[in-house]
Amino acid sequence: MDTMGRHVIAELWGCPADKLNDLQSIEQIMVNAALEAGAEVREVAFHKFAPQGVSGVVIISESHLTIHSFPEHGYASIDVYTCGDRIDPNVACDYITDHLLATRLDAIEVPRGVGPILAEDIKVRAVNEHRNLAVAEA
Repeated sequence: MDTMGRHVIAELWGCPADKLNDLQSIEQIMVNAALEAGAEVREVAFHKFAPQGVSGVVIISESHLTIHSFPEHGYASIDVYTCGDRIDPNVACDYITDHLLATRLDAIEVPRGVGPILAEDIKVRAVNEHRNLAVAEA
């Protein structure tokens, strides 16, 4: 299917609180995830909240990566959106998951710019702490 983009929306669980509250580390992980996927980084903006949590965006030529961390829950929500077919957003998503030491990943991939979003076009992935990847078509 031809798409204008691929959008991975992911839930990361079981991340150490100190990892999720470290602005510099999260920023570096997000930038490196974009580079690992082959993207071209354009702009970076991150903010640390009081008493905890980090939100940020990495603007890439191909679209963006975002994160919102909740250290008190060991949880981070991430978005990786890439335009075209040159960059695989799952490469960046997996890099972030590994480097935030998540024990669980739940993610969906939605094709963008193809008209109505149909359930059969959405890919669902789950990875547990044993890093066993299960892929199912919704």
